Amino acid sequence: MTGFEITGASAADMGLIRAWADEEGWNPGDCDRFAFTVADPAGFLVGRLDGEPVACISAVRYGAGFGFIGFYIARPAVRGRGYGIRLWNAGMERLDGRLVGLDGVVEQQGNYRKSGFRSAWNNVRHEGVPQGVDGVAGAGTATGAEAGDGVEVVDAASLPFGQLAAYDRRFFPESRDAFLAAWVGLPGRTALAAVRDGRIEGLGVIRPCSAASRIGPLYAATPRIAAVLLRRLARLAPGGLVAVDVPDVNPRATALCADLGLTPTFEAARMYTGPAPELDLAGLYGVTSLELG
Repeated sequence: MTGFEITGASAADMGLIRAWADEEGWNPGDCDRFAFTVADPAGFLVGRLDGEPVACISAVRYGAGFGFIGFYIARPAVRGRGYGIRLWNAGMERLDGRLVGLDGVVEQQGNYRKSGFRSAWNNVRHEGVPQGVDGVAGAGTATGAEAGDGVEVVDAASLPFGQLAAYDRRFFPESRDAFLAAWVGLPGRTALAAVRDGRIEGLGVIRPCSAASRIGPLYAATPRIAAVLLRRLARLAPGGLVAVDVPDVNPRATALCADLGLTPTFEAARMYTGPAPELDLAGLYGVTSLELG
């Protein structure tokens, strides 16, 4: 392995990593990398062969006890030569002593199990134009009749950020305030919240991607609220075409996607190195990101 070294990712590398993920068919968000680097600036590693980037991985630290592995890619020309496993080991070493999560594609799940990961559930990507969406209307404001009595859908940016962060914490093992602030506020994306009597009862974010616009996270107290948020966000997507990564451990979320006419297209197993963290899975209708959790 002469000539191979592992370094932190530069800003230029982050754009390259996004392009590689796109080539893998993962449909990354156009601006996701800006929120990713805020989450953990040192959490993205690149393997270079004679100075040329040939592999990457993210090993992002959250709080004091959680980490997440993503963007594990070796370029086709160098696969099978041991560069990927060296990068994997470097990423896992960076997260040593933490509970570690990842979303593993089907063909790699056996390898992840050998590294001590165990499946908690599957995140199944559902794609399509939700029934009732014309793809051209504005976001608007949902009425109580649409979302449930007393529920209003508002621009999430109009709410105190501390309230948004506390709500997000119900669905993620650690606080991630810096990441969340960037995630909901980057140009080209929209975040909507469902509010009842001053309490947040739903949150959804849509972002532009190479193919279908991605919705994530999608949190909701009821399927009705989730449906309203999903439809409202889909109206902002070109042609109404969206994709949402749905945890199959929430059967109401899976049923909702079927009712709206969305089709399963891809799946990855959410895996952890230890017991799965306690999350509000009944309110989790779409995960934020398969790359960072």
